[in-house]
Amino acid sequence: MAALDAKIFASYNASTSTPLPALLSRLLENQKRDWPVIAEGFASLAYAQLREVQCRTYSAWLQFNPKRIISTGAKVDARSINQRPCFLCVENLPVEQQGVLYENEFLLLCNPMPIFSAHFTVSHVRHHPQLIDPFFDKLMQLARDLSPDFTLFYNGAQCGASAPDHFHFQAAPAGKIPIEQEAVQASRREFIKEIEGVAVILLQDLGRTVFAFEGSRAANIMNVLRRQLNKMQTVLNIAEEPKVNILCAYQTPNWRVILFPRRKHRPEVFFRDGEDKVLISPASVDMGGLIVTPVEKDFKAVDANMIEAIYREVSRDEATARQMLL
Repeated sequence: MAALDAKIFASYNASTSTPLPALLSRLLENQKRDWPVIAEGFASLAYAQLREVQCRTYSAWLQFNPKRIISTGAKVDARSINQRPCFLCVENLPVEQQGVLYENEFLLLCNPMPIFSAHFTVSHVRHHPQLIDPFFDKLMQLARDLSPDFTLFYNGAQCGASAPDHFHFQAAPAGKIPIEQEAVQASRREFIKEIEGVAVILLQDLGRTVFAFEGSRAANIMNVLRRQLNKMQTVLNIAEEPKVNILCAYQTPNWRVILFPRRKHRPEVFFRDGEDKVLISPASVDMGGLIVTPVEKDFKAVDANMIEAIYREVSRDEATARQMLL
């Protein structure tokens, strides 16, 4: 596939001696040097502003990041998707863009609209829909190969993915999403049960429903996650993939998968007109407690009441969540 060959900066597989995070570091420096769009995108993070908002039982952070307006405001309805070329397909990537080919199946690309100082899109080399079930094994494998430097995350097709027609993960520096710290706080962890050596945990007092799954055997975690999604389908009486955001990280010898069961994609304030519109479109990072606001007025005006209301609106309520838990 000539189009793919032209995009390979480096390749990684089980026999590669250079760790994957090191290859990504080299890729990022190379792309900053050779592609002005990437250089500008990452340079803009120096001017991104952060503001902590204390909600009733948790904190959330707002990030003012104007570069994210394209992703946050992306049109993801079926008509809009069908009318534009897929920007993650290899043949449609910008001329300057290159990536690290992973196991001949994924291309790890520098995100040109970064939220973090190292932010990568992990795009399948073929045009598959954004459905997690066929790729649970890659979620586990990638999280391990990216450790201890990165956390991998997945946005469901109706939960923040700006390319719902092309399967992809994203990777962020480990520990930079607040939920990663909150998930290990003993006071927040309600142990539900253990299945196949996998601990099933409900995280408490975060203003939205959060499940966690922890274990040392990837195959068992995959089985439990599939059972979990099936249980959600049964409770919700749906055939399609439940609305979810997922974070996955590996710290020897355990994986931790954090799952946000969603009720809807975007809050009501996103669809208001004029000055009443608030451009917040929650995806994994936002659900994890770092809320990206590409519009300055929103960054300044959003308060605890609005954050709590948005989380309530887009998340499954606790009663339904407990019915959905394995």
